[in-house]
Amino acid sequence: MMERDSSDEEEDHENLISQNARPNDVVKSPTNHTRRSALRIDGGGRLSGAARGFNKRYLLAILLPMVILILYFTTDLKSLFQMRIPTIKDIGGNSPLNRMRESELRALYLLKQQELQLLKMWNYTTLQNQSNSSSVNNSNSFDEDLKSRVFSQISLNKQIQGILLSSHESEGFPDLNENNTDASLSGWNMCGKVDQKLSERRTIEWKPRSNKYLLAICVSGQMSNHLICLEKHMFFAALLNRVLVIPSSKVDFPFHRVLDIETINKCLGRKVVVTFEEFAEIKKNHLHIDKFMCYFSLPQPCFMDDDHLKKLKGLGLSLGKIETVWKEDVKKPNQRKVDDVTAKFSSDDDVIAVGDVFFADVEREWVMQPGGPIAHKCKTLIEPSRLILLTAHRFIQTFLGKDFIALHFRRHGFLKFCNAKQPSCFFPVPQAAECINRVVERANTPVVYLSTDAAASETGLLQSLVVWNGKTVPLVQRPARNLAEKWDALLYRHGLEGDSQVEAMLDKTICALSSVFIGSSGSTFTEDILRIRKDWGSASVCDEYLCQGELPNFIAEDE
Repeated sequence: MMERDSSDEEEDHENLISQNARPNDVVKSPTNHTRRSALRIDGGGRLSGAARGFNKRYLLAILLPMVILILYFTTDLKSLFQMRIPTIKDIGGNSPLNRMRESELRALYLLKQQELQLLKMWNYTTLQNQSNSSSVNNSNSFDEDLKSRVFSQISLNKQIQGILLSSHESEGFPDLNENNTDASLSGWNMCGKVDQKLSERRTIEWKPRSNKYLLAICVSGQMSNHLICLEKHMFFAALLNRVLVIPSSKVDFPFHRVLDIETINKCLGRKVVVTFEEFAEIKKNHLHIDKFMCYFSLPQPCFMDDDHLKKLKGLGLSLGKIETVWKEDVKKPNQRKVDDVTAKFSSDDDVIAVGDVFFADVEREWVMQPGGPIAHKCKTLIEPSRLILLTAHRFIQTFLGKDFIALHFRRHGFLKFCNAKQPSCFFPVPQAAECINRVVERANTPVVYLSTDAAASETGLLQSLVVWNGKTVPLVQRPARNLAEKWDALLYRHGLEGDSQVEAMLDKTICALSSVFIGSSGSTFTEDILRIRKDWGSASVCDEYLCQGELPNFIAEDE
């Protein structure tokens, strides 16, 4: 940095004064000696006034050139009159070094002028946006893209200035690197939050008949799939005016360990969901599914195998005939409307079950909007439990701080899965690191939270390659249990320690709270994080899939 504080300047002035003092002392010394010599000539005889005046002028004529020579050789006159200007005087000849330094300073001057012009463009764009804020048009995305490009150029300009200034930091040149290009320019953040346009949200009221139930059946994939499936079942239950029965942990994942079931009812202000245990208590004299309907018919009805049927019967449930309402393939689902669902799944029976709807494509834009399609007074209906949310807050406060990037780096089993897709979504670690570095630069954040199932060999290589401004960016993972750390005490106090589903939901929660999120394309774990970020209003304009828009620079051949 070229900027120097006042104490340094005072020290420089003190040095200059001390240097000037030495020549003055030299001047005084001969003068004093001259005064003493002029008083006595030839053994102390006194001279007349005229003779004394003549001798003084004679001595002065002899000593003055000597004084000038002494001053010339002992005083750095250049330091007395030097002005701090951004040029290099070629005193010692037109050397290549001086010419190079002169060119550097001229480049700095031109870069500064360029920066000022870019800032004018920036301010003009900001003023235009403010003046047009009252009108709704399609230029918002263009304006944001323009601002992003201008900001990138300003940042590049500042980097070049910094590199050029680095060789002149100790030479007292003026501060051309004054910080005018902070990421908060004119109140704008390059990775700001997405405007979810909640005022345009389209919703449906969920007012179930108290004695009509819908059993949710979710069988495909892992917990993330089941949470998305459960959310779609809520939409079906709202359309059919039924209370939704949360699946039992004996046939599905233990939802009660990661979700606050009762919070869903509070968000609606009425009883809209019950646990299977509550349902079984209500129907203890007649635990029966009156009608079992399948949304998907292929590759098999309800996308369900015999093992799941046995588990359902093991709960004491008696099942009616399983029927498919239409021909629907999970690999090629048709786009459906509300009327399609109500026409095919409406029934007067007290208890119905609907097969897995994870792959269902019903009113996509409506269902995918922030907060979901159902009217409620919370941010979202399917979200982490309060205990998990508080634990995530404590982890962030301990290890990450307010501004951090979250990265879901899916690797286990993903190589074969991605290479079966067109295009592939499995990237070599060095290429992935380059993509992460670009996001880190845009987001201007010092740390990355890493949620991954990758081996240490991959994460170690990734860590060595994630670099910003010449420094390694730490990739933080949740550490193993340590009694000295208290950030996870709530989970252990409530018996949730060591639960893989709880830990997965904790990872999702931390990622959902990040400033910027980088996900793995094709992963439902990533999709569920994106859903929560959208519903919570934490989604950033810089959120993206890893190496989005790129192809892997190397793809292995098929088996």
